[in-house]
Amino acid sequence: MRLKIFAALLAGATLLPLTVSAASDVDKRLQSAAQAFKDVMDMPDKAIPQDLLNKAQCIVIVPDLKKGAFIVGGKYGKGFVTCRRKDNVGWTAPGAIRIEGGSVGFQIGGSEMDVFMLVMNDKGMERLLGDKFTLGGDATVAAGPVGRVAQAETDARLTAEILAYSRARGLFAGIALNGATLREDSDWNIDMYGKALKNREIIDGSVAAPKAATALLGELDRYSSRK
Repeated sequence: MRLKIFAALLAGATLLPLTVSAASDVDKRLQSAAQAFKDVMDMPDKAIPQDLLNKAQCIVIVPDLKKGAFIVGGKYGKGFVTCRRKDNVGWTAPGAIRIEGGSVGFQIGGSEMDVFMLVMNDKGMERLLGDKFTLGGDATVAAGPVGRVAQAETDARLTAEILAYSRARGLFAGIALNGATLREDSDWNIDMYGKALKNREIIDGSVAAPKAATALLGELDRYSSRK
């Protein structure tokens, strides 16, 4: 009997650090996403155009994407998605996503980059909240224009469901993401909310955001709350 109790305690002691480590990693990535968005929007005349950000239904942020991750099989980037609340005031709690595959466009601009995606309409949002979709295949995607002046908007950008950007070594620009796949990351959703939730449930607006997401949602509200 004592051996069984000891074994149970040992197993608990082994699993606890892993759980704490996983949650800690999610918290750090949420903080990184907030900082990455702030850094981009603080760039004078080189940020995501304000009018496009205001029109966006959702935003995806993948911080600290490593160069080469889309060439070596099995590696992927992780990040978060949040959408407008139903009353159009503020942003929902974030859902976790992972991005896999993609074109050589991912490799341009340095060994490490942050990736941002504006989801511009309800159709794009529906695709985003599905189990999996391919950029440039299931959803139209275009390199987003940069700066306060929206003269760079072409017909393709105006009709694209998703506008994509990257930042590497201080350089911020639109980026081609054709061929990349996005899907929700159920493990990180469990780490954030303590139970298995689909991104669609989270984005619905009835789920309270984790404390670690306060900075990210605060920055999004600061630049585009639609109040």
